[in-house]
Parts: sequence; structure tokens; C-alpha cells
Amino acid sequence: MPRANRYIVPGRTYHLTHRCHDGAFLLKFARDRDVYRQMLSDRLKRHDVALLTCCVTSNHVHLLVHAEGNRTEALSDFMQSLEGDFAQYYNNRKGRSGAFWGDRYHATMIEGGEYLWNCLKYIDLNMVRAGVVDHPRAWAWTGYPELSGIRQRYRLIDQDRLLELLGDREKEEFRRNYEAALLEGVGREQLKREPKWTESIAVGSEAFVREVGRQIRNRMQVEIVEEEAGDGSWVVREPTAAYGSFLDP
Repeated sequence: MPRANRYIVPGRTYHLTHRCHDGAFLLKFARDRDVYRQMLSDRLKRHDVALLTCCVTSNHVHLLVHAEGNRTEALSDFMQSLEGDFAQYYNNRKGRSGAFWGDRYHATMIEGGEYLWNCLKYIDLNMVRAGVVDHPRAWAWTGYPELSGIRQRYRLIDQDRLLELLGDREKEEFRRNYEAALLEGVGREQLKREPKWTESIAVGSEAFVREVGRQIRNRMQVEIVEEEAGDGSWVVREPTAAYGSFLDP
């Protein structure tokens, strides 16, 4: 599989996805997902990265983050520390050697406002889409407990930053809309996978993705297309999807 291209600049929001080696279910035990969450909490304190939501599944992870500060390397340093140390922990616990993660993590730049809102919902409905649970509340390793107000202690998500990026919504208004949107999602007969959130270089308005495309064309070959879903979103992507479909539920 080709290496996932990444275009990282400070002050932007990214949907990070990383799969276990060969898509194996190496995160199938709750205690390992708990340790991953603890390590995530620690690394968020050390690096200029704000977490907006997350979903730790049995064979891959989703992290929706905002790159704070002005260091281009902040996000890569954060991921190297988190993913590297967790792989070492797991291998030590299991007495195994070899790769834990498959290839590099993938990063999709997400425009704020409605595009961030749609990506947020997509991530938190991941395990519903996979048929594992009927509602995000039944899977503890997502942003749902915090975003819904259930978890008040040991929180990871920067809700103030999230609300700002969504357009300065009030917290209670956000929670009402969030609950309603998830309820609508779980009520659908079938939730479809949307590759744009996990395989694109950037997702947003036409103006947003064209600007991103102009900035990275000297680094890689890209194409800019409007999504067929009719939701007004545009994407920057490689001409041939290089990241595959490993996130299919």
C-alpha cells in the first residue's frame, strides 16, 4: 500500500486515522483501549494539539484534532509519541515484536463550520455504522460521553475550541443539536461509509480546497472535485486513492 500523503500546517483541523497492522484487531480488549486513552490524555498535555473528538475501535483509531501554536512539527511529534509509545506498551504486554500500526497515519484537513460538524458526526457514529452498537453511548471510547455532558471528569476534548471552530455555538445549543443529529443517524436504515473523510487530503468548500490545492501542487499531484453526495463539499485528493478502504466497517 502506498504511503499516505500528509499536508500539515499549524492552525488547521485534521481528521487523523491509523489502522492496526494488516487490519488486525489488536485493540479488541477494553484494557488496551483504556491505556490508549490514558496515553492520549498525557500527550495532549505535552503537545500543542487540541482534541475535538475521537473513536478508538478494535482495529483502528480516529482522532479529530486542531493543530495549535505555530510549529509545523507539533502534530507529527504528537502522533509519533502517542502511537510509538502505545505500540511499545502493547508489544511488551503481549511479548511480541514487529509492527503494531499499519503504514503511516493519514491526515485529512477539515474546514470549520458545517464541514467540521459533519466530520464530527461521522466519527462518533463509527461503531454504529460498523454494526457493533446501536448508539454511540454504548461505546465508551468515543467523544460522545464528553460532548453529551455525561462525563464531567478526566475529559480529553477541548470543547471551547470545538465550539469556536463550529462558529461559536452555545454549549447547550450544541448538545441539543448533537444529540438530535446522532439520533437521526442511528435511525437510518443504513449508515454509509464516506471515503472523503478518511482518504482525502482536504474537505471543505470549493474556495477552501482550491486554496489547499494551490499550496500543495508543487509537492504532489492532486485533483480537486465536488462530492457527488450533493452536500456542497469539495475535496482535494490524489488522482488514485492511495489509502485504500481499510476503514470499511
